[in-house]
Amino acid sequence: MPSTSPSSFSLTDESDAPRVTPAVQWLIGINVVVFFLELTVSRQGIIDHLGFRAQYLTTAWWTVVTYMFVHGGFLHLLFNMAVLFFFGPRVERAWGAAPFVRYYLLCGLGGWLAHLMLSNQTTLIGASAAIYGVMLAYAVRWPDDEVYVFFAVPVKIKWLVAILVVSSLVLGLTQGGDSSGVAQFAHLGGFVAGWLYLHSPSSGSIRRLRQRVSQVPDVPDETPRAIPRTGPAPRARERNDIDEIVARSKAAVVKRPPAPPPQAARALSRKSKTEELDIVLDKINRQGMESLTADERRLLDEASRRLRDS
Repeated sequence: MPSTSPSSFSLTDESDAPRVTPAVQWLIGINVVVFFLELTVSRQGIIDHLGFRAQYLTTAWWTVVTYMFVHGGFLHLLFNMAVLFFFGPRVERAWGAAPFVRYYLLCGLGGWLAHLMLSNQTTLIGASAAIYGVMLAYAVRWPDDEVYVFFAVPVKIKWLVAILVVSSLVLGLTQGGDSSGVAQFAHLGGFVAGWLYLHSPSSGSIRRLRQRVSQVPDVPDETPRAIPRTGPAPRARERNDIDEIVARSKAAVVKRPPAPPPQAARALSRKSKTEELDIVLDKINRQGMESLTADERRLLDEASRRLRDS
């Protein structure tokens, strides 16, 4: 992965170079647009209207959020946006765009609160508090990824974040919170807000769930297996039942008892044929003409001739 800053450090894995994700792209775009307005409209005017000042908290309440999109110079903007560009997309892909933006803004608000409580005499500008939160999230998720500090010394990301936090703490305590115009306590506020968020019960459970889901390998579909037949289909069962009835009817006709008197024999024959014809007609109604056997067709033809003759 290319350098995260021209003079600071670079990620080592070239194959993991991130494509800019939507939320990171929008955040970088807003910061660049605001800085462009600083250069073209009025730098001091933009800082006065968007930077946070404790004495104007009630009259310029929007600066609680807008301060993190204003920067004091090109290098200030370049460093913050470079870190966001190289660390943010991977975190956003793991969490989703909306949770990532909420986390980013929460860390920025943590920086504002720390500045308000511990060092509120200067104007607060810059995305550094939110950037510290992004680096913390990356270090918690991928602690053993290495970066090259000053392109020479490989350091794991977890130790790099720890060094930055300790440095901000030492400089903030020794120089009153604003070392050379840098709001060190705001950096620490962003880090603390991110740490609290990542270690809250709901956030932790969601993160563990995502990690477990991401570790489950894709299982190929199983080879289709033959489904055992439990019995004939309903239509086949109906056809078998009809054939059995027809066969029994034929057997009853063949194995007749001793011939009754002529009139009774004719009545019995008519009754038997009527029953067989009813069975055939029911079969036609259910299954169609093509389902008839040769004997059933002959019976149907005889019935048709009798009707025509009568």
